[in-house]
Amino acid sequence: MDIFVFDPAHVFSFLLTLMRISLVLFLMPFYGGEQLPATVKGALCVVLAWALWPQLSFPGEMMPKSMWLIALMLVGEVILGLCLMLVVRVLFAAVQTGGQIIGFQMGFSMINVIDPLTGQQVVITSHFLYMTTLLTFLALDGHLYLLRGLADSFALVPPGGILITPALHGGLMELAADMFLLAVRIAAPVMAALFLVDLALALVGRAAPQMHVLILGFPIKIAVGFFFLGILFTTLARHVGDFIIDMGPTFQGLMQAAG
Repeated sequence: MDIFVFDPAHVFSFLLTLMRISLVLFLMPFYGGEQLPATVKGALCVVLAWALWPQLSFPGEMMPKSMWLIALMLVGEVILGLCLMLVVRVLFAAVQTGGQIIGFQMGFSMINVIDPLTGQQVVITSHFLYMTTLLTFLALDGHLYLLRGLADSFALVPPGGILITPALHGGLMELAADMFLLAVRIAAPVMAALFLVDLALALVGRAAPQMHVLILGFPIKIAVGFFFLGILFTTLARHVGDFIIDMGPTFQGLMQAAG
């Protein structure tokens, strides 16, 4: 076998597969976060492309013959990666939003840490819930559902064939609305408990004005908040599991609307 004799269609097919995997993975959480070095992400893309190419690939004839068309195809791939990324980020954005609300209610709004995904300062309870959700997501094989969604994109969306349709726009807006609804569901138990603590402290302050309710309220609210935060883990795991189950149909619905 002469190793210098090759079919250009196979080379173009591999490049198209590598392009789809690299652009999508670099935008996905866990795989494309800033905490991973660029060399590791590049090696991961090449290995995945080489492993998936025999089973999942595009025909080499789909490679555009013009640089402008190749650039336009890259833009379409980036838009596809952003759409898939938004589906997963809805869960973590909802958890972080709920953590922000809980931290504000507990009095932790002045204690901030750096979010590894966005690089922004967030409340410590928000980061704590984010890390818990991340571990739960990985334990429930959510990352495998991401790879399955990537595999489905080969059959539903051709290279650069994504279209911004009204159905796609409506689906993304519905995801944004679900993010705030999920954030309220996550933070509701702790919010209700801390509201009752504030109400009890207000009654105590009304009955005994000589007591320093503000000083007494901080440790009580922190203790009650941590107690209900521990109870929240069971509810949070159920929300993550339901989200992972719905993530596959959501991926397919968005890709069918845009393909």
